[in-house]
Amino acid sequence: MEKLNLRVQDIDPVWKKISFEAEKALKKELFLGALIHSSILNHNCLDDCLSYRISQKLASGDMSEQSIRELSDKAFSHDISLSESARCDLMAVIQRDPACHDFLQPILYFKGFLALQAYRLSHWLWQEKRFGLSYFIQSRVSEVFGIDIHPAAIVGKGIMIDHAHSIVIGETAIVGNNVSMLHSVTLGGTGKGKGKRHPTIEDGVLLGAGAKVLGDITIGHCSRVAAGSVVLKSVPAKKTVAGVPAKIVGEAGCSNPAISMDQLLSN
Repeated sequence: MEKLNLRVQDIDPVWKKISFEAEKALKKELFLGALIHSSILNHNCLDDCLSYRISQKLASGDMSEQSIRELSDKAFSHDISLSESARCDLMAVIQRDPACHDFLQPILYFKGFLALQAYRLSHWLWQEKRFGLSYFIQSRVSEVFGIDIHPAAIVGKGIMIDHAHSIVIGETAIVGNNVSMLHSVTLGGTGKGKGKRHPTIEDGVLLGAGAKVLGDITIGHCSRVAAGSVVLKSVPAKKTVAGVPAKIVGEAGCSNPAISMDQLLSN
């Protein structure tokens, strides 16, 4: 029986698309050659590519790129959900961000996407009870990307963090699937209490720029939190809240605000 000699590019349409775009970009701009080769073309699959990008970004005098790469490679090989989540996050950015024109941009340039994948490494380490290493990854993500996600926080897949500046997600926060948030969003606590003290954000929620959601409250699925709002009480599903403190000002306006990204308040 003839042995099949298939490359990953032949069986993975996402990686095939990424590799094609990399070759095309290389022809357009030779000065990006080193970046494109080291980040994309030198790898055989998306997992290896992301592992390299994470290690390359987070390396410091305290921990080498090789050490972080070994940790990341092990995480991807042991937990398939990391790869699945990365693909969902990638598609979320492409579908929801009008400034994103191809698959390459999030991988090469978007700190929200890269920081989220690095958080997923820290969360995997946390689940493995390697707390020191998970805190180290968290601190490096905060230093490099300006995003602070506690490694114990639970973040679903299909997440889009637009602009990704000054994002804070606390230790006991839970973020569902297909959530979109803009810069300066805080999912924080209201004091020093123990136990569940951070918000739960259900599926399909849109968090506007500068939104602060504080305490052990729940933002119901497919709701919208307007920019600059401070939410201190739970929000029912499919509602829009705005203000300081936030109040319900209407319905969500569509079936899935996180995908539509419509942040305008209706009359």
